[in-house]
Amino acid sequence: MKLPQPIVLVFLLHALSQGGLFTRIPDLQSGLNLTEAELGLALLGQPFGAILMFLVSSTLVERLGTRLVILVTIPALAIAMVLTALAPSLPLMWLGFALWGSVFALSNVAINVEADRVEAASGKRLMNTCHGVWSLGLLISALVGTAMRGANVPPALHFAIMAAVVVVGILVVALPMQAASPRAHAQSGGSKRVRIALPTTMTLLLVGYAFGSALLEGGLRNWSVIFMRDSFAAPEWVDTLTLPAFMAAQSIGRLLADRAVMRWGPVRLARGLGVTALIGLLLVIFSPNLVVALVGFTLIGAGVCVAFPLSASAAARLGDRPASQNVAALTMSQQVLLLGTPAILGWIATTASIRVTFAVMVPPLLLAICLARYLAPKE
Repeated sequence: MKLPQPIVLVFLLHALSQGGLFTRIPDLQSGLNLTEAELGLALLGQPFGAILMFLVSSTLVERLGTRLVILVTIPALAIAMVLTALAPSLPLMWLGFALWGSVFALSNVAINVEADRVEAASGKRLMNTCHGVWSLGLLISALVGTAMRGANVPPALHFAIMAAVVVVGILVVALPMQAASPRAHAQSGGSKRVRIALPTTMTLLLVGYAFGSALLEGGLRNWSVIFMRDSFAAPEWVDTLTLPAFMAAQSIGRLLADRAVMRWGPVRLARGLGVTALIGLLLVIFSPNLVVALVGFTLIGAGVCVAFPLSASAAARLGDRPASQNVAALTMSQQVLLLGTPAILGWIATTASIRVTFAVMVPPLLLAICLARYLAPKE
């Protein structure tokens, strides 16, 4: 039996390091008696910390190497979750999410750049598989989170258990890992200068494609459990099934996507799945019962599965500058656009309804379907 590439297992551990956070958001909210709007403000710390880190992440990855960054940041990501769960006030919870966001940003660039380098060295598509395993890890952590919530385990203890698993796993997988060689790029000189990851025209077009799916995915993770809680009368553990349904569909889609890209190309695949996500979103918005809502969340998971892997792979292949810089610029620009969305979506949920919160995500998804044409690789 052929063992998977170490970078694939790194993606799995990166997902597990998040500890099933999104299944415990209602508990973090009730623990500090936060309103939806206050919860949105707390969640705003994550993109704020991420944006600051994305600006310099390319320089750190290029100087320290992907392997060292992976070894340090993935355990730190799990520990940041414990600190966030222990926060005694809204400002400290905001700081916890900001710390988590900054560590997530650096680790995110490192693992995606390393996956792209392995693709370049092997000549085979790997990025979607890596993200499929990442989604599988997120699904596992969500199921663990659901079980922990059902057993009334405090979030901090839950996250501490996950952190211990991640630390052991990263030492076993990443410590003996050999980092792949960087891709060639147009400006090969000046590697010692600080690179600020500002977007180019092409990365902005790729951001335009990925933004709709990112908004939908983030909104689903943050608000789907609350959507189920507020829309239907069901046990708490049933409310959290939205996340496993979404993540299972996303995981399966990503694991199959590399083969699908080779057969149909990135543009046709992205547009077809974009339409799938749109259908799922409409089912959620107009769902008369929880079964229809779960079907909708499942279709959304399948529909958004390739958005970030395809855009990150396209950015890394541009060749105009180091792949780490383009990947960082892509992800940072996306985070800038998402910066105010937790607070805005929280305000919409408070002043209108949770269904309207999901309805505002339709136009960005339509834009993503239109901009998918920029995923086609240049000759």
